[in-house]
Amino acid sequence: MAIEQKDVLFTLIKSLSKSEKRQFKLYVGRLGGNTEANFITLFNLLDKVSEFNDDLILKKTNIKKQQISNTKAHLYKQILVSLRLNPVHQNVRSQIREQFDFAAILYSKGLYKQSLKILEKAKEISLNNEENNLAFEIVEFEKVIESQYITRSLSNRAEELSAQAKELSLKNARASKLSNLSLQLYSLMLKEGYVKDDIDAQKVKIYFEKRLPKYKLSELGFKEKLFLYKAYLWHSLIMQDFVLSYKYSQKWVNLFEENPNMKKQNSVFYLKGVNYLLESLYLIKHKTKFNKVLENLNADIENKNIAINENTNTLTFLYYYQNKLNLYFLEGRFHKGLHFVSKLLNEIKNYETKIDAHHIMVFYYKIACMYFGAGKNEECIFYLEKIINNKNLKMREDLLCFSRVLNLVAHYDAGLDYNIDKLIISTYKFLLKMNDLHEVQRKMISFLKNLSTIYPQDLHKAFIKLHKELSKFENHPYEKRSFLYLDILSWLESKIQNVPVEVIIKQKAQKMIK
Repeated sequence: MAIEQKDVLFTLIKSLSKSEKRQFKLYVGRLGGNTEANFITLFNLLDKVSEFNDDLILKKTNIKKQQISNTKAHLYKQILVSLRLNPVHQNVRSQIREQFDFAAILYSKGLYKQSLKILEKAKEISLNNEENNLAFEIVEFEKVIESQYITRSLSNRAEELSAQAKELSLKNARASKLSNLSLQLYSLMLKEGYVKDDIDAQKVKIYFEKRLPKYKLSELGFKEKLFLYKAYLWHSLIMQDFVLSYKYSQKWVNLFEENPNMKKQNSVFYLKGVNYLLESLYLIKHKTKFNKVLENLNADIENKNIAINENTNTLTFLYYYQNKLNLYFLEGRFHKGLHFVSKLLNEIKNYETKIDAHHIMVFYYKIACMYFGAGKNEECIFYLEKIINNKNLKMREDLLCFSRVLNLVAHYDAGLDYNIDKLIISTYKFLLKMNDLHEVQRKMISFLKNLSTIYPQDLHKAFIKLHKELSKFENHPYEKRSFLYLDILSWLESKIQNVPVEVIIKQKAQKMIK
């Protein structure tokens, strides 16, 4: 996770658990001379204080100014070595690398057969866990030893190793191309956003097909399939084909269900796959399936089916709480969701040093939507203004746009229309500048702009007219996304029927078969 770091050493020390600190002290205490060493003194100081600078080090320790840089670097390295030895941070990859290092030591001592024996075991573990990059390194090392004709191996050993190296090289090259493609598509979405018309769609189609390597699905291993489904998922999201995004995110998750040991080995990939599956189900409003997947995620967390560390703890917080909010939206239970919001705000405080500002702003937008759905417009505006007034934050353009549109609607609903003309002008200018003004937004802003000229007795007809105009975009391939961020149609229906918007959304949710 992205964390703002003023000092990498200080941040690392503050991330240590009590057991990790205890192990570090035991580790450095093994050598008698370390107890009074400068880096231990520095560790004890930084562990106690809540903030620091170099002047504090000079004041509280015997470390000289010219020694500070080297002492900090040495302490940083020693902490990492200690953490590496901690069983909590051991995984298959670290075990394989350790065996590789042992084999290298044995080789340097001339114990070639012992080295090859360890390499063979490490290679087997690598292949069984789809760690093909490590397996390739091992085979290359085996070739080095065998090529010296010092083991008197069987005559077909050279051909066997050459064939393994060739197969692993092909697998790694294919996996690299697929992972590159998924990363390039992600970058494309950040730069260009979602497709806005047929011309955009054709460009993305050509971009994708040109970079997609040839493959036979039956020949792909776990990692290759993972990156393949990830690439197709990003392609479908950019194209706004949410049914396809559901298809490929489900394939992604199915990979882990078919290989449950990979949930711990590749926990981050698994959690991300589940999150994309939930996002896709939310976008197609498949409530029943969404609820089941969310329950499965919670069970995986509680049963520790994934690796538990600071990174996965943060991800599970993000993904579970974001999607729990989405479930309240799908069911139209906004007042009920406000109780969950109170819990969420406390959790955000606990994780605010571990998640970036963008994710916090996403939470604020969802919280604002929850208050809007519950008819609490002033609270909705409070959280939207946290996003709008954050001038230093780079967020997704779509979220910034809809924050401003929802802000306009909430001001109108709350009766805070004394400066609505100013808000409309600033919102319109902002959307034009960001080149993300869709027809739905244009019509909505135009309607709000002309509200002051509509006589009260004609307001009901105006709402009906706008609803009719916007309804034709509900299933439009490039306009439908507007309704996913802000349910304008339900808001209009609430005005037409003179009932709370929560009632309208709940009625729609109950009619859904899914």
